[in-house]
Amino acid sequence: MLKILFTIFFFVNFLPAESQIIVADRIVGEWVNEEKDTRIEIYKNGEEYFGRLVWAEDLFEADGKTSRKDARNSNEKLRGRNLLHANLLNNFVFSEDIWDDGKMYDPKSGKTYNCLIRLRKEKMEVRSYVGIPLLGRSTYWDRVP
Repeated sequence: MLKILFTIFFFVNFLPAESQIIVADRIVGEWVNEEKDTRIEIYKNGEEYFGRLVWAEDLFEADGKTSRKDARNSNEKLRGRNLLHANLLNNFVFSEDIWDDGKMYDPKSGKTYNCLIRLRKEKMEVRSYVGIPLLGRSTYWDRVP
């Protein structure tokens, strides 16, 4: 009888947390943006999710070997960093089918936006905004096979 009660207790208390982690990790992997000119690798560090630039059409200088620098960054200290492997998505936390409280950096403009992420069937909705999500813009990314 004690084994049955322990088994029930285990399933009731520990499986929902495990399934929450599995759902949260569904965004981990490589994604390509709508324009198909940028590829981002989403990874988990602790309880937060990040996205680093792993490929872009204009990622390298004319020599084809040297990574472009983050020249438009509003932070002068970061203008000398390579864009290759730079984190463009930062500090997302999963809660109830949404990854929120994160920031998205746009290296083309040098601006950083508040951002949230949702999965919509086979696509990832990336909504960047200033102020509130209602005043933002969504793009839909595809998973890289």
